[in-house]
Amino acid sequence: MNKIYSKANILYIPVLLILALYVVYPFFDGIRIAFTNWNGFSQKFKYIGLANFARLLTDDSVRVAFVNTLIYGFGSTLLQQILGLFCALLLTGPYRGRTVVRTVIYLPVLFSAFVMGAMWYYVVQYNGALNDIVTLLGHAKVFWLSQHTVTVSLFVLINTFQYMGVSMVIYIAGIKAIPVTYLEAATVEGAGAWRRFGQIILPLLFPALLTSITINLIGGFKLFDLIMALTAGGPGYTTHSLATLIYATYFGGQQAGFSAAIGLLLFLTILFFTIVFNRIVRGQEVEFT
Repeated sequence: MNKIYSKANILYIPVLLILALYVVYPFFDGIRIAFTNWNGFSQKFKYIGLANFARLLTDDSVRVAFVNTLIYGFGSTLLQQILGLFCALLLTGPYRGRTVVRTVIYLPVLFSAFVMGAMWYYVVQYNGALNDIVTLLGHAKVFWLSQHTVTVSLFVLINTFQYMGVSMVIYIAGIKAIPVTYLEAATVEGAGAWRRFGQIILPLLFPALLTSITINLIGGFKLFDLIMALTAGGPGYTTHSLATLIYATYFGGQQAGFSAAIGLLLFLTILFFTIVFNRIVRGQEVEFT
């Protein structure tokens, strides 16, 4: 048996090498670059200590992008949990055609976020479909993508629309794992639908909730393709996320060192909130007995 395990462990080596080459090494090299003034192209650069990190505290574009990132992450995650759980509850019963409806709701997940953004661009641009409806109602056209609040909200809604199917699938699996006897016993005791949901289904869905929140939160914080397709962070830098600001700072501003510092800020943001939500949700878990 030990020989079998030894041979099996050898199979991990290629995977570990790939992770080391494409994940571990770039991560630590990015930290190193964050302490330099490298422009991303030149072979000459110098170490400038904590200057890039000090700039993070005063740069307006970083402040705006950080706030936007929190909105994209928390806004999308909240809506995806609500809509995903709602769809899961509706589509777990013995309804005819539920498989088709599940497929339709999950279908947007299969599209690239950039493709999804390009599709929505033709809806919300000045001469797009949305303004065609506005003019039919007798109102003037609106520059939807020029208003910060509207555009940021639009990103949250589109990201929610595209990925709520992920939450739905996770919650359907969680609901299916709940023993039917629990629900039957509650029904016999006279518990209504809301009481069964609040006292049985929801507490037992905390493992699924943890998984869904973690996936959606990370995806929302890393929002990139959708923003690049619709506004590229504009007008100015008002709709940037930290992910798109990293791209703009590196390739547009040729400030690889500062871009690496922003990347580290994004990593720490994701790590912090993921750990916090894991601890909160795990503290509320209920196990089957």
